[in-house]
Amino acid sequence: MINRIKNSLTNPVFAGLIAIFCCALWGSAFPAIKTGYTILDIQADDYFSQILFAGIRFTLAGVLTIFIGSALAKKPLSVKGKSSFKNVAILSLFQTILQYLLFYVGLARTTGTKGSILTSSSVFFAVIIASVILKQERLTAKKLVGAVIGFAGVVIINLRTGDVSSSFSLMGEGFMILSALSYAVSSVLIKSFSKSSNPVALSGYQFVLGGIVMTVTGLVFGGKVGFNSVQAVLILIYLALLSAIAYTLWGVLLKYNDVSKIAVYSFMTPVFGCLLSALFLHESLAENLVKTLVSLALVCTGISLVNFKEKNNFREKKYES
Repeated sequence: MINRIKNSLTNPVFAGLIAIFCCALWGSAFPAIKTGYTILDIQADDYFSQILFAGIRFTLAGVLTIFIGSALAKKPLSVKGKSSFKNVAILSLFQTILQYLLFYVGLARTTGTKGSILTSSSVFFAVIIASVILKQERLTAKKLVGAVIGFAGVVIINLRTGDVSSSFSLMGEGFMILSALSYAVSSVLIKSFSKSSNPVALSGYQFVLGGIVMTVTGLVFGGKVGFNSVQAVLILIYLALLSAIAYTLWGVLLKYNDVSKIAVYSFMTPVFGCLLSALFLHESLAENLVKTLVSLALVCTGISLVNFKEKNNFREKKYES
């Protein structure tokens, strides 16, 4: 039975469909959060209500991640030892607290279309951090070209004919980029921390810790969120479930497949984010169809190049040994 499941998860077509499904879930978060703001009557300048909303979501997401992960593993997921708790705290700071504090505040001040593209810059930040700063991997020409092309897409989506400054704000687009940077740091950290801990357990417990910190922060500083309608409760449950399901499935795929074979599908997240924002928020694809399509094409090309698995060079390995 276990071998049959493993064979299914390593099947390129099946694994690809699951990866695309995860990206669709992550892409749907952009219109879902903005819809949540409308339903809950959270205004763009109501920072602490936004943080409270995020905190409640991720606390619930963490509980669901641990529950789903434990069910799949057929045993309770846990983190043991002082070093593991320290890793959870550090990961929570970057993956949940900083990332989503910036994300929720920033998304309230920009479109879901722009937000989905801007956050994709996390891939390029991760490449630079892992290659140049922490030396976890080699910075190849292909990765560098991919990063440049991807950032070109991020710049283009923010350009407005005759007036560049009015299309960019620090607490809008700026916060979305900083959120992407925080997520990139967490991606590099979880790669290191997962050597000694289950990555699904790490994600689940850091969600819970980060969610509680954000919830308390929001409440202490006067944030208010009233889940007094069926729509409000449903949007919260959906947002929590999408994080729990996507992170759990993604973790399982990474367990049975090469990272590069799964990570290459991440280029679909901004695509789904733009399309779903246009569909559910009635956004006109960032006010310009051609500009949005060009930006998306550049971002997707960049992410594909960054994640493309190069063949091992026999000569290099021979001379290095």
